[in-house]
Amino acid sequence: MKIAITAGPTREPIDDVRYISNASSGKLGIALARAALERHHEVTLVLGPVEIAPPEGVRLVRVETTGDLERACREVFPSQDALIMAAAPADFRLKERIAGKIAKEGKDSLSLELVPNPDVVAGLGRMKRPDQVILGFALESGEGGEVRALAKIVRKNLDAIALNSPENLGSERASVSLYRAAGGAARVLADLPKDDLARELVREVEEILREKRERGASP
Repeated sequence: MKIAITAGPTREPIDDVRYISNASSGKLGIALARAALERHHEVTLVLGPVEIAPPEGVRLVRVETTGDLERACREVFPSQDALIMAAAPADFRLKERIAGKIAKEGKDSLSLELVPNPDVVAGLGRMKRPDQVILGFALESGEGGEVRALAKIVRKNLDAIALNSPENLGSERASVSLYRAAGGAARVLADLPKDDLARELVREVEEILREKRERGASP
């Protein structure tokens, strides 16, 4: 299987020294790349700015901004059998990047105008062929997370989604509830080391792809 995996945060520059980002460490995405290599898949890792070294054996594509991530994924995805979208792209960027460094002196406050970034996985979902698989992630907190995750499956044309919470960010262990577009009860993967969780998610993608191929081969 040819599989693309995205990992880590993105950074949106404010000025030449500051940026908007989030707390994603890239640990799960890199664990997914290791798990896919263990299963002898051909792995393309689209990696945001992280401190963890990627595993040897992947085709590595480095990105910085959400725009970079979108362009890289659009280039890579058509040649893949599957995509696991584990990156945490910044949802907003500065409307106009400021040249140089914003001076603190003489300012009692600072207002920045932000505009939304493109929904990368939704765009890839529109590109997806029937013989391809996309596993997305929904980071939700509070009530209604399951409803919002299920809506994202439909809106973004995903084959499955892993619902998780902010507690997973930067941690060594994680829990997700895995929902398939085909329906059925959630598969709960609770409090697993991220390497073990990654193996389960890669196997899930393999199973979805196998089922698609069997349906395609049926008379």
